[in-house]
Amino acid sequence: MAIDLFGNWQSGKAYDYHTVSSTFLGTDERGHNRFDTTRSAMGQLVYRLKYSGDQTVLSEIVALLDDIKGVENFDCLIPIPATNKKRIVQPVDAIAAALGRRRGVTVLSGYLENTGNEELKGISDPVERHDRLRAAIRIVGGEQVEGKSLLLIDDLYRSGATLMIATDLLYDEGKAGKVCVLTMTKTRSNR
Repeated sequence: MAIDLFGNWQSGKAYDYHTVSSTFLGTDERGHNRFDTTRSAMGQLVYRLKYSGDQTVLSEIVALLDDIKGVENFDCLIPIPATNKKRIVQPVDAIAAALGRRRGVTVLSGYLENTGNEELKGISDPVERHDRLRAAIRIVGGEQVEGKSLLLIDDLYRSGATLMIATDLLYDEGKAGKVCVLTMTKTRSNR
């Protein structure tokens, strides 16, 4: 199942939704909301990679992506940079590297940088979120992408704000010829 993603890129796809269902169970003793969540197959694999550092799932993730045709036609894959730099395994970099190997496409890990130190999930004001993201994301890689066909890779599509800013940078500063987007999963809401 591929889900179309719309933004300032030429075309975009999410492989699947992140969750199949989620039931609110109440709050725990620390006041955190608790849910009984069932994830899609891709959602569960991404969850294991992201939160358990389980790199054994990479081959399963890229095998599922075989359903997405045309990845091999891009000049470069560019992973969206991590916000949480404390993870031992950066899931998006790992997915992009595995996908690049499988499809024979150059991966420009580290081409984009996120200098922000905070997760922006809690910021609901779209203008504030955009301004903080725009200040944090920048091109740092020295590779020339002018006129090239680029595929941005991310693990989870929520609102698309990070992908839109990265796309703007690649067109405006990188002079890319074409920018498309591929995410592993998409949330059911954009909050």
